[in-house]
Amino acid sequence: MSSNNGDKNNPNTDNKYLDMDMLRFTTAGSVDDGKSTLIGRLFYDSKSIFEDQMEAIEKSSKSSGEEDVNLALLTDGLKAEREQKITIDVAYRYFATPKRKFIIADTPGHTQYTRNMVTGASTADLAIILVDASKGLLTQSRRHAFISSLLRIPHLVVAVNKMDLVDYDEEVFDKIVSDFRAFAKKLNVSNVTYIPISALKGDNVVDKSENTEWYNGSTLLHHLETVKVDASDNIVDFRLPVQYVIRPNQNFRGFSGRIASGHIRPGDEIKVLPSGLTSKVKEIVTRDENLDIAYPGDSVTLTIEDEIDISRGDMIVRKNNVPMVSNELEAYLCWMNEKDLELNKQYILQHNTRTVQVFVEDLIYRINVDSLSREDSDSLSLNEIGRVKLKTSKPIFYDPYQVNQKTGSFIIIDPASNVTIGAGMIRAGSTESGTSDEADAEALIDKSSGRKKSPNVVWEPWNIPRELREKRNGHKSKIIWFTGISGAGKSTIAKEVERKLWEEGKQTVLLDGDQVRHGLNGDLGFSASDRTENIRRVGEVARLFYEHGNIVLCTFVSPYVKDREEAKELFPDGEFQEVHIKCDPKTAQERDPKGLYKKAEEGEITGLTGYDADYEASDNPALTINTDELSVEEAVEKILELMS
Repeated sequence: MSSNNGDKNNPNTDNKYLDMDMLRFTTAGSVDDGKSTLIGRLFYDSKSIFEDQMEAIEKSSKSSGEEDVNLALLTDGLKAEREQKITIDVAYRYFATPKRKFIIADTPGHTQYTRNMVTGASTADLAIILVDASKGLLTQSRRHAFISSLLRIPHLVVAVNKMDLVDYDEEVFDKIVSDFRAFAKKLNVSNVTYIPISALKGDNVVDKSENTEWYNGSTLLHHLETVKVDASDNIVDFRLPVQYVIRPNQNFRGFSGRIASGHIRPGDEIKVLPSGLTSKVKEIVTRDENLDIAYPGDSVTLTIEDEIDISRGDMIVRKNNVPMVSNELEAYLCWMNEKDLELNKQYILQHNTRTVQVFVEDLIYRINVDSLSREDSDSLSLNEIGRVKLKTSKPIFYDPYQVNQKTGSFIIIDPASNVTIGAGMIRAGSTESGTSDEADAEALIDKSSGRKKSPNVVWEPWNIPRELREKRNGHKSKIIWFTGISGAGKSTIAKEVERKLWEEGKQTVLLDGDQVRHGLNGDLGFSASDRTENIRRVGEVARLFYEHGNIVLCTFVSPYVKDREEAKELFPDGEFQEVHIKCDPKTAQERDPKGLYKKAEEGEITGLTGYDADYEASDNPALTINTDELSVEEAVEKILELMS
């Protein structure tokens, strides 16, 4: 039954499995629900146990007087765990099947070790909530399900274990499913799967059980192998918390850290918080080589073009994509200490590499994990969860947890013992009480429009991921941005491109400049600032349509390179294609489809791009179409080739 190091059929020894996708999952639930036994069963039945491991647990089981091999010993690694037959620490294990690789976090079920469950679940793609069929849904299982919801784990599996103890009774299973569904209605979860299993006997873990003929679903392992896991990294909002300043000599000064989210390239404009100073990335240095682009999770050292004072705890972001900045926060707080939370007591808050003093000003409510009702309270005890208001001694730079888990989470530390006593997920922030740092307040201002960004608005995640919409539509989402002076032929060509795509059954949206200015942007004129705001709004609208699986065709003069570049940054690399529709200005004036050039010539309007206002052409658009030389049909053909 077990494998060995020389087994060529063992997926753990085959290099091809290095390229497979990975699922991180955690097990959770009440004490003695069988979490460690379940993981041992997965290892055992999937032949992921080495001979020496099997011999060790057989010997340990025999010495403990147990009749059957105790598979839980495969994950209960501490001596105290083996002796007490409980899980205390978070045990991380790796295994693979021919279809997928897995990292498992086996977390404790005992109430006093809930803090370890939070640690193990914090990076999980899926959580298995075990429920003892003979006991039903208990408080600790509800607590773990609620924490999984707070941590925004996208997939839950309710594994009703020990079905052998209730004679595989379908009614028992249905009752637990009904109870959990009633509870889950109040949770922020949408993907819950229910599976009846016996970890001890192996029913429906790896192989289909003959004892549950009434169950038509998949086995647990099959579900783990096939569940769709979307990339959780935020690759749009670049955030680099500075950990070290590297200066080995007078000729080198770099700023090191691990990229929390987003991506960065040499030449990109950056801003440093809290100072608000700006520069450009000169090099992305790593131990092995310099990079052309760096992504979330990369440990890098950035060098920049200007001499700027940057210290540990600062954050480097994109110039026009800054996080929220505040010294007042609202958050969900999970309390992890035997001593109760005290309001207005000084604690330490660590947020990425930034450490500040913090006071819990108010406990808005405590959450009853059985009913999920809100309760009035002035304190939190061990393992209790509540919504709190925090005030920090210095502003922190964050995104709401719903948008960015890396920059939306923090821990609370006891300043006397240096022990972690709480973990939080940020919901909202406010600078209404003010801070002494003008740069922090300035960071909340949208530079393009001069409007203050509301710190109390959080991003609502997409209900149906773009990837699923693309799969149903049969094509990828894309942005084609037609730009050029009035009369060059943008709208004419875009309409013909849309007609061709429509005939092919593609999902399209055409955003035309005149139509948008009749409604959404009807309050804007044609000053430089209004033109910039016009394109900013259009970019955001285009992003909404893009995320809903559409090919979005945008036809706007958009005369400024900076505005088009900022719109481009809203989308993944390669998905925004700028098409410059150009012609000789005299040709455009002769065409004059809207009569604008005539009005400009007669002095009725001013600031017409291509007449008395300049158009800024990009150095490297995806495609340039000269309508002096190409017909509409030829232009359409080239654009369709670009999209293919």
